[in-house]
Amino acid sequence: MQNCDIKIKETTTEDLANVLSLWNDGDVMKFVGFPDGLGETMEGLTAWLGWIEQGRPRRNHYSIYEKELGYCGEAFYSIDEAHGHAASLDIKLFGGARGKGIAHAALSCAIERAFENGAQKVWVDPNPQNTKAIALYERLRFVKKEMPAYLAKDEGGVDFTPVYMELTKE
Repeated sequence: MQNCDIKIKETTTEDLANVLSLWNDGDVMKFVGFPDGLGETMEGLTAWLGWIEQGRPRRNHYSIYEKELGYCGEAFYSIDEAHGHAASLDIKLFGGARGKGIAHAALSCAIERAFENGAQKVWVDPNPQNTKAIALYERLRFVKKEMPAYLAKDEGGVDFTPVYMELTKE
């Protein structure tokens, strides 16, 4: 997808060095509990991309580029068919790409693709301290709800209680 100066494309091996840089950036990863970044390796990322590719179109990862900034970040969705075709959704951007409408465009694209590929709803679970992300989700019409029990069990390893928000297919 291309939107004015923003390009959102399925991630391929040519994007992995950029994704590696994003995932290992503490500023990007601080709200998900990794203030020093993930410490990921290219080998691990290559295996991860294989997992993404095997799951397409029910699971997909997008690399986001902007004309002036170059690589800006990522968007991701994964449809859970065992739980009502609910798709988890995620986005991460480098600091210099925030506040420019890039996240809105990328999330809109990922949401549209998730719904096209069978999702009945999409959900996010941001850190409650990430108020800018929560405001963005609200602008996209996500609604705060109680986290489903099957997801609450998976929240080990984080030192905060996420804000569960969802958007249903309309």
